[in-house]
Amino acid sequence: MERDLPPPAEQLRTAGLRVTGPRIAVLTELQAHPHADAETILSASRARLGSLSTQAVYDVLRVLAGAGLVRRIEPAGSPARFETRVADNHHHVVCRRCGVVADVDCATGEQPCLHPSETHGFAIDEAEVVYWGLCPQCAAAQVS
Repeated sequence: MERDLPPPAEQLRTAGLRVTGPRIAVLTELQAHPHADAETILSASRARLGSLSTQAVYDVLRVLAGAGLVRRIEPAGSPARFETRVADNHHHVVCRRCGVVADVDCATGEQPCLHPSETHGFAIDEAEVVYWGLCPQCAAAQVS
């Protein structure tokens, strides 16, 4: 599900963040490449800006995630990925072979398992569902 987002500068201002070149570059690249890892974002942002340190990208991602503009997901066996689709109830499907990630809307329409049988004293605020399988390209290659 793609959604129309305001321009990155407007998103930053609305979140109360300073508008900087690195922040705009990272948000722009994440909108163009959902589920990208930090290295992919770094390469694309460097191409856009000319130069950018690795630490700057990690700092920007941390600030954007803290402000709720991006979401960090961590599929098992994969580097952390980032996306701009936040504050909705969606999940992910991950290819076991190539690692590609895609969004999956919630089948029930509400967050699953926010009321587990035992909380162990935790204040539960999020549940994550990850589906695993083979993407169409990897499944076709397996048949060949």
